[in-house]
Amino acid sequence: MTETTPRMPLLGDPFPHLKVMTTHGPLTLPDDMKGSWFVLFSHPADFTPVCTTEFHAFQTLYPEFKKLNVKLIGLSVDQVFSHIKWTEWIKEHLGTEIEFPIIAANDAIAQQLGMLHPGKGSNTVRAVFVVDDKGIVRLILYYPQEIGRNMQEILRAVQALQVSDKYGVATPADWPHNALIGDRVIVPPATTVAEAEQRLQNPEFECYDWWFCHKPNPAA
Repeated sequence: MTETTPRMPLLGDPFPHLKVMTTHGPLTLPDDMKGSWFVLFSHPADFTPVCTTEFHAFQTLYPEFKKLNVKLIGLSVDQVFSHIKWTEWIKEHLGTEIEFPIIAANDAIAQQLGMLHPGKGSNTVRAVFVVDDKGIVRLILYYPQEIGRNMQEILRAVQALQVSDKYGVATPADWPHNALIGDRVIVPPATTVAEAEQRLQNPEFECYDWWFCHKPNPAA
């Protein structure tokens, strides 16, 4: 890596400053999203079957994302006119109007976000960046071109992150449908002997042991 090669963002990093062209006009990230969370997701190419199903699925769930103060942004290295024509096709043939912007990225932007994987060809892989309302990267996912994403999982992850932030808790596997504790949330580990002893006496908690305590979901 040279000094002029930007490092792709990692969890906890500020999202890189990008000026991009989209189907909704110019956009500056993350500045134009200030005060909102956003999910930036890339797709390999317009007018491809898997990507079409993904855009339909994202748009179907867009009202649920909006309830969480989350905006959606698509991205590929196709040009804006291709994005526009593709979304027209989706509306005409699938009855779904894509409401969120789609970025026309160049290779430099795709490379900066780690979306170009030489072993998977020249198109962008299916990347997902969840960025919070302070412009900080909170979750990153990569899928190969041949595997469509699960948008319900992306929505669930955003919900879990927001609950964790607001209440200072963790969420278990498959939350809110965990096999052990359902929609309850996990209390952060004790940091002192006294706190560990008090855990088992706290009527708010249920515990398997002092290091594994949980309580009702405060967001429910």
